[in-house]
Amino acid sequence: MVRAKKASLEAPRGRPGVLPRQPQPSSDRFGRFTEWIARAMGTPLFLLMLSLACIAWISWNTLAPMSLRFDSAANGFTALTLMLSLQASYAAPLILLAQNRQDDRERVQIEQDRQRAERNLADTEYLAREIVALRMALTDVTSEVVTKDVLRQELARVLEQLDDRDAARERSAHDTAAARTDREDDHRPREEHQDGTDRP
Repeated sequence: MVRAKKASLEAPRGRPGVLPRQPQPSSDRFGRFTEWIARAMGTPLFLLMLSLACIAWISWNTLAPMSLRFDSAANGFTALTLMLSLQASYAAPLILLAQNRQDDRERVQIEQDRQRAERNLADTEYLAREIVALRMALTDVTSEVVTKDVLRQELARVLEQLDDRDAARERSAHDTAAARTDREDDHRPREEHQDGTDRP
């Protein structure tokens, strides 16, 4: 009994004996080619080469022997006219395709710039709000915070008040103690006088 082979995860699934499909040429590659053609056709070198080719074509078909001419001047250089028309008929769509690709790129760039501008605007507004909040907090703090000099003056004043209060308490305690001793001294002779005896 023949066992079925397990499908390998490393190889793509497909029918055996069928060659894999060749990758299709990328449309982006063709777009880059059209842009290269359009860019080359818009240079002074291309115009110079086209002008030299036309001058050589006309000179050859005018000055060369009749047996070597391939385009008749009597017919108005029909082949040259057809070649230039063919070149123009291909150049116009290629230029339009390159321009469309450029427009697509510019559209994407504009969208990215717009999103970047929105992010920058949001960040700027956030930073502006944070700066205003910090300024308000600093204003509140500076209006409520006591400087070191003011704090020293207040502490010195409180210490003076505490010293005055302690001195007043000491004076009142001393006065109370003195008054008590005076009263005791006043009571002692009366008791001796009432008893009639001298107590040691």
